[in-house]
Amino acid sequence: MKKSYLWLGAAILVGKGLSAQSTQQDSIQVQRLQEVVVSDSRFELKRENSGKTVIKISSEELERNQGRTVAQVINTKSGIEIAGSRGRDGDVLGVFARGGRGRQVLVIIDGVRVTNPSSFAVEYDLRLLSAANVESIEIIKGAASTLYGTNAATAVININTKKNSENKIAGNFESTFGTNQTSEDQNYNLANFANGARVSGTLDKFSYGLSFSNRYSNGLSAAVTPENEEDDFSQYSTDLKLGYQFSENLNVSVYGNKTELRSEFDADRAEAPNRLKQDQERIGIASTFKYGKGSIELNAAYTDFEIDTRSTFGESSANGENFVFDIYNKYIFNDKFYTVLGVNYIKDKASFMDAVDFTIVDPYANLVYVSDFGFNLNTGARLNTHSAYGNNFVYNVNPSYVFRTSEGYVKLLGTYATSYITPNLTQLFGDFGANPDLEPEENTTIEGGVEYFVNDKLRLNAIYFDRNEKNRIGSDADFRSINISDEIDVNGVEIEVSWSPLDELTVDANYAFTERTGDNAIRIPKHKANLTLGYQLCEFTNISLNYAYTGERNDTDFAVGENIALDAFSLVNLYIDHELMPNKLKIFLNANNILNEEFTEIIGFTTIGRNISAGFNLSF
Repeated sequence: MKKSYLWLGAAILVGKGLSAQSTQQDSIQVQRLQEVVVSDSRFELKRENSGKTVIKISSEELERNQGRTVAQVINTKSGIEIAGSRGRDGDVLGVFARGGRGRQVLVIIDGVRVTNPSSFAVEYDLRLLSAANVESIEIIKGAASTLYGTNAATAVININTKKNSENKIAGNFESTFGTNQTSEDQNYNLANFANGARVSGTLDKFSYGLSFSNRYSNGLSAAVTPENEEDDFSQYSTDLKLGYQFSENLNVSVYGNKTELRSEFDADRAEAPNRLKQDQERIGIASTFKYGKGSIELNAAYTDFEIDTRSTFGESSANGENFVFDIYNKYIFNDKFYTVLGVNYIKDKASFMDAVDFTIVDPYANLVYVSDFGFNLNTGARLNTHSAYGNNFVYNVNPSYVFRTSEGYVKLLGTYATSYITPNLTQLFGDFGANPDLEPEENTTIEGGVEYFVNDKLRLNAIYFDRNEKNRIGSDADFRSINISDEIDVNGVEIEVSWSPLDELTVDANYAFTERTGDNAIRIPKHKANLTLGYQLCEFTNISLNYAYTGERNDTDFAVGENIALDAFSLVNLYIDHELMPNKLKIFLNANNILNEEFTEIIGFTTIGRNISAGFNLSF
């Protein structure tokens, strides 16, 4: 019966779209020429004036991916590989950008660095983030430590949560339900559910927003087992955002978040726990004071992480606290020089056998010059001051030149930048193998490329990058943390194309080649490609087809202690949406891995087969 309902819903959706009369063909078009990017300079600059490689995921794109997680959406972008995003909910095991590791990727939410100081990898767990509360995402690829500090070595994922409505009251409710099955067991039982509700508004100078979301799934085993023992996953998140416009020039907002994550794993998987409980609580403040051609901006937040794990090795718990304070002045000189001068303060705390902490105080400066003859320059420097190892200096030089044409432009760009990754609290002061004399890891990145724009019809860019990693932190024969003398070299090419050959048709494609030498390049594919075709069937109905190719890569088989080459695989996904009530009620159908490809993403872990989901989005 459940299977029949899913296929009936699919038939209704397609029928609605084909029978409607088309009176408007521009609802899925994006004005790429006028696209504005912020993350690479902290100013709203046209894309043509940016010398960085920036990927922008708009609110419209997120709406067209309802039912998918943030990790699944980001994983379709060039140069990004999120291991575990193609498996059971709860299996996000690493964010790799440009052949790097998770510790080289910085995640920022509403202007504030987020990370769990008590974890060994010090990566932010994307499972804690609800897609229902995300407004937009910008991804800077390459070194960005000058503006963003530690860990910003291969990418910065800058996430903005939804803004409060300017109406007195506005609401949104969305719901998704679907299957959760492997390619071998196509039972079509409903086993995956996600819901989100939000209400917000503005009353004179006061704005408010409250949202709640949850995600639950079962039906799959985390590890590959003959019995496919079902492991549950659940996530609950509540967000509150309050703002007050004191004057035309001063506004202040405060926010809070509480997220609870629960995930089960299999007992026979040695490195995976039977049960994971993870709680996150965050409070923060954001303020902007405008004056003349400048502004003073403040972003600060306190986050508390609680992790409780039950595994085959016993039970353990960890607590981490993170406080971030970032204040900076922005000023524009002569409409050509865009300057940022700021100070970033970080305090990380964790509880091991003893409570430990470190502090970071980083003054930094950045300058963007936009000429009237095509030359642009983005340059800056940061002095990292760490309570454990002292000082570290990083900088970047990022020139670009725009050749304007009658219908667009051609842009040449290049970058030379340094970045750093601080040793974490476990490595410095943990219970096992700690070394308080560790130095920060150092990365140096060189980039060069070209970007071609033709009005709002075509954007094509190609980037070559080369990164050197030295002073990496590893362990010696006694499992003590040390700085390793061996270096890692990574180089590659990334190509992106966005094309609108017809008003109702969009084509988005990307390809990444990554070559990593110096280690085994675990879980990093050498070749990766994505192709998405979007078509507006009629005024109220859209359809998109996605093809994703992941090339061969190595993974470690812990059962035999060897590295194994994994086969390449391809996945095809389909999405259809239809507006029953324009701008108010939309229904959608999502089909992932429609060819039911059987593949291995991570040795020993389950991957999803063909899965169907459906849902709706209601706004008022």
